[in-house]
Amino acid sequence: MRRGKLLFVCAALSAGAVAASPSPTFAASTEITANALGHFFTTAYIEHAPIKVLVDTGASLVALSYENAEEAGLRPWTLTFDLPISTANGQVEAARVMLDRVEIDNLLVRDVEAVVLPKGAFEGTLLGMSFLNKLSGFKVEDGRLQLSDR
Repeated sequence: MRRGKLLFVCAALSAGAVAASPSPTFAASTEITANALGHFFTTAYIEHAPIKVLVDTGASLVALSYENAEEAGLRPWTLTFDLPISTANGQVEAARVMLDRVEIDNLLVRDVEAVVLPKGAFEGTLLGMSFLNKLSGFKVEDGRLQLSDR
């Protein structure tokens, strides 16, 4: 008799699983508070490495310093620095890279176009529009930058 009940329960669970609707799409979002100067700094995990970044809507691409690129395992000494870029410090030649993953809190963005700047050209990393445009939305309100993705 026990075996009959177990088969009935398994059959009922299987039938329920077939009739179940698909799970809802997970929406990811995070919020970054501006510092006293109005800049949005946060930690992004670039290729799994924690890197302090400045979110910059004025930057076309994600721009990593040579040193941050090393931390992220991008091996910048193997890259070709032949892309002219204008920075706040003048013109430099950067190297193009494609980042497999950039993650902030529960937001994960894949295949992000970026550049690596030459050694000593810039301190830090800018998280520019090549990252932001891959999100479903971002907005600034009351000193907070809200990032969201489907």
